[in-house]
Amino acid sequence: MPTTLTYIMILFIIADFIFEEILDHKNHARWKLPIPTIFKDLYKEDEYQKAKNYHQEKHSVGQISSYIQIAMTVAILYFCLFGTLQNWIATITENPYFQAFLFFGIYGVISSTISLPFSIYNTFVIEEKYGFNKTTVKTFILDMIKGTVIGGIIGGILLSAVIAFYNWQPTYFWLYAWGLFSAFSIFMAMFYTSWIVPIFNKLTPLEEGKLKTALNELGQKTGFPLHEVYVIDGSKRSTKANAYFSGLGPKKTIILYDTLIEQMTIDEVVAVMAHEIGHYKHQHVIKSLVI
Repeated sequence: MPTTLTYIMILFIIADFIFEEILDHKNHARWKLPIPTIFKDLYKEDEYQKAKNYHQEKHSVGQISSYIQIAMTVAILYFCLFGTLQNWIATITENPYFQAFLFFGIYGVISSTISLPFSIYNTFVIEEKYGFNKTTVKTFILDMIKGTVIGGIIGGILLSAVIAFYNWQPTYFWLYAWGLFSAFSIFMAMFYTSWIVPIFNKLTPLEEGKLKTALNELGQKTGFPLHEVYVIDGSKRSTKANAYFSGLGPKKTIILYDTLIEQMTIDEVVAVMAHEIGHYKHQHVIKSLVI
């Protein structure tokens, strides 16, 4: 039977879920409003309606997925299935490392199996319907395999360290684990783009030309040193245009999607870059890490 602590955990999980749902509902409700007058010349009514329909479909699928996930989490806790799984694994091996690997491995397979249909539907039905998808079945499967392998390696290393901390300092192991994960988060913020992204996408330095000149001028004007600007082959998976800012300290990097460069004028790309520099100016990466 569930303990008092279990009920408290379930209460916090449900409260957090309700809070997130309220925020999501408020954001979603904004799509029902008409185009603001000040933006009338920038948006065509039919394109805006298409965007609303796209958002609605993505939102509906996301809600179904989140409801299933919260129901699964509550059921696992209420029926003490974590304990049942651990007791069964203990009959297979007494090694604490192998026990942890099996536990999280089994849980990961079950969780991934539940989320996979939603991922497939989003990619090959919704994205395809609205003309965004360029992901092939081969690319989808390779992404899944690569993500699983990388997640398994990194997760295995971190999990082994946490178990080692527990064996060394059972009372304060959580404090060392927190320090480890904090350091890992900072490390990934610095090196994710240069180490992880190339496994999935091709990154090439932005070529010399009018666009790079315009971006360098913006960087000088705003006090943002543009040491590294890369173009990513986003068109490999989607027609959507995007860009992002990554890194800390000397590892700051701006990534432009090839679709962004293809679909927008130089002035428009510069405007997008200004947005990304805004993240740097407001120290959003650092603030996110602290939070």
